[in-house]
Amino acid sequence: MISEALLDQAVRDLFSRIEFQKDPAGLYDPLRYMISIGGKRIRPKLCLTTYGLFQDRLTDQILEPAAGLEVFHTFTLIHDDIMDRSPLRRGHDTVWKKWNEDTAILSGDVMCIDAYKRIAKAPAPVLGDALALFSKTASEVCDGQQMDMDFEKEDIVSMDRYMQMIGLKTGVLIACAAQMGALIGGADPVTQHSLYQYGYYLGLAFQVADDYLDAYGDQKVFGKPIGGDILNGKKSWLTIRAYEKGATAVADALTAPAATPAEQAAKIARVKALYDSVDVASDARQTIADLTATAIAKGSAACEAGGARSAGGACSAAVACSAAGAGSVAAPAAGCETLRQFADHLIGRTF
Repeated sequence: MISEALLDQAVRDLFSRIEFQKDPAGLYDPLRYMISIGGKRIRPKLCLTTYGLFQDRLTDQILEPAAGLEVFHTFTLIHDDIMDRSPLRRGHDTVWKKWNEDTAILSGDVMCIDAYKRIAKAPAPVLGDALALFSKTASEVCDGQQMDMDFEKEDIVSMDRYMQMIGLKTGVLIACAAQMGALIGGADPVTQHSLYQYGYYLGLAFQVADDYLDAYGDQKVFGKPIGGDILNGKKSWLTIRAYEKGATAVADALTAPAATPAEQAAKIARVKALYDSVDVASDARQTIADLTATAIAKGSAACEAGGARSAGGACSAAVACSAAGAGSVAAPAAGCETLRQFADHLIGRTF
């Protein structure tokens, strides 16, 4: 099993030395810029974490696919920021704002291609499965983005449809990261599926948390202007829950003009007042906790099934793992704790 400290260092090293083609600079500078402004690196860290449940050594055959997941995620952010007209990303100018829309579109396109090149460095025995998983995920992310855009034209969106949308837009890529690490690490299909589910529910929790922080977060911590979803008239988890609880005026409030700073401040204040009137903030915090608990339960199922293995063989029960003793074999209990800690670090510290 690979320690958290080693995984953290590996992620830092991976993105401090990541390289893109040098020329034409106008195409590739935005890629370097987006990587340089940082991020949580959730997807590569999760990919390496699940891989580390089964293997005890990091090689380029896992490091490059892990980087590919982050590169793909970053591509989606470049295009999302154009569609959302977001001026800031992680406290810095977005690519379309710093350069222009045409550059952002093309640089995003080449970043997507770069992600595929990195995924293609997975070990030959699992390369077909890795590419199939990633391609399916990439398509689903686009499905989710289209649903999100469609929702902007609808007066009312059900919570079921909203959860489906964030599952596609956010959940499946985090789920892919969890399964990718397990796949390359040598896990059996049942264990891979359990870890996929762990990542999926963790992704749902993360997106609901993102919706919450968009309204109630600290801009310095959040990295984006507070109230961005409100100003863009987007249906967030908070909006839909407020409508469900009787604050139906929120639908009209989202359509209020926001052309000037005064109008923007008034719109955000009005919508948040409606949220507060039915206490959706508390509901959001509880939902985040429930989704996180579900994710941990799914991850625990993978560990308890004895999925953790080393290069030397599988461990099918806690007794067998304990008897093995060698550091290269991860005991199920240790694996469960690793997944719990990952979830707590990602979600728990926010609330």
